[in-house]
Amino acid sequence: MKIPEKLVIATRESRLALWQAEYVQAKLSALYPQTKVELLKMTTRGDQILDKTLSKVGGKGLFVKELETALLDGRADLAVHSLKDVPVDLQHPFQLACVMEREDPRDAFVSNDYTQLSDLPAGAIVGTSSLRRESQIRERYPHLIVKSLRGNLDTRLRKLDEGQYAAIILAAAGLKRLKLAERIQSYITIEESLPAAGQGALGIEILAARQDMYDLLQALKHDNTQACTIAERAVSFALGGSCQVPLAAHAVLENDTLYLRALVAATDGSHIIRAEKRGRMTQAYTLGIEVADVLKQSGAKVLIEQAINAAKLDK
Repeated sequence: MKIPEKLVIATRESRLALWQAEYVQAKLSALYPQTKVELLKMTTRGDQILDKTLSKVGGKGLFVKELETALLDGRADLAVHSLKDVPVDLQHPFQLACVMEREDPRDAFVSNDYTQLSDLPAGAIVGTSSLRRESQIRERYPHLIVKSLRGNLDTRLRKLDEGQYAAIILAAAGLKRLKLAERIQSYITIEESLPAAGQGALGIEILAARQDMYDLLQALKHDNTQACTIAERAVSFALGGSCQVPLAAHAVLENDTLYLRALVAATDGSHIIRAEKRGRMTQAYTLGIEVADVLKQSGAKVLIEQAINAAKLDK
């Protein structure tokens, strides 16, 4: 394997995205000390459009398009993403070269006045950017008001501190990575809020034609996380998952067995369909498809169509 003289990482300019890119930069520099590793900082449409929910403006793919352009025109060799932002139907000429070890996949309850969701009084406003979180909150706490919350991590915390929300729900991984864990009042259990596919994991995207980059990045791959996220993303792929659909999938490795849980929900939390299954780590993708099939047989397609139609009417 030929070691390059220079590598360029495409990244968004948000503080969390930069942390992630710098983390990969440090790992690569340690592995290949003779290689100069640089960052190409970019702003994406997902960063620019903050007055609408992601489901109304094109989904999480908006966070990767500009970075993919940099891969295509040769300005960058690789792009670092939060895996949950990477479309599950990633198309040629792009590919995921590897998935790195996952941070805490749970959702976090952040508030200045309350300790957990069950403490919030009727009519309290909870902020979240995720239909997945919204549906699960509405199912358990129908007396709460759930409102959209967009912006980078610092912006969301500022809106909480200004009193716009009684509490906000964020990914624990981002808060921990930015050393903001002290803002977390409590962690929401996996059972109470099933995470998004790939939540807490970093994915590295390259051009499919770059076998040299693929080989170089395998040293960063975390086999257990990769197997879990393959299963999770397979569920989303099989169900046509997008930001318009409240969908969750989370897998854990128990010895050599994957335990995969998934759900599809109505946004208002009135109907949530759940499924779970165990399978071999080596059959992660197949396990995801099987769990998606169980969800379909239980009526998930109807909920998905309703969510997509509602999003169209709401635009």
